[in-house]
Amino acid sequence: MSTTLPLAALARTTEPVTMLRRFLALDAVVTGVNGIAYLAASGPLGRLLGVDRGLLLAIGGFLTLYGIGVAVLGAQRAPWTVGVRAVIEGNAVWAVLSVIAVLFWLSPTTAGAVWVPLQALTVGGFALLQHLALRAVKDAGPRA
Repeated sequence: MSTTLPLAALARTTEPVTMLRRFLALDAVVTGVNGIAYLAASGPLGRLLGVDRGLLLAIGGFLTLYGIGVAVLGAQRAPWTVGVRAVIEGNAVWAVLSVIAVLFWLSPTTAGAVWVPLQALTVGGFALLQHLALRAVKDAGPRA
């Protein structure tokens, strides 16, 4: 339960399932807003970040759908463990690929070179929080 205490402060609850649901909800909101922003302002954001408009549109569509999926998962009374693991793994992969893209594929502006790793750090943070919350759910065991 030692990992539960710091999580409880962040999630503002000591109930492991509620922690998990809150971290999924936060992920869904941030991801969804990011996706909608990429869709709605792909031209200006593309110029600001130094990323192709078409790529931002594709990423925006993906993030919007992913955010909806994470929201649906987090809205369940007891989120499906396999789905939560898929979100955790997806977030971890996204974080790693974002850094790789900045280093080896994209030619971002200074703003993009800051934004993409910051986004990767945020998504990696979601993966870690969700992983720890899922572990707390498992440690708590079945409810009576």
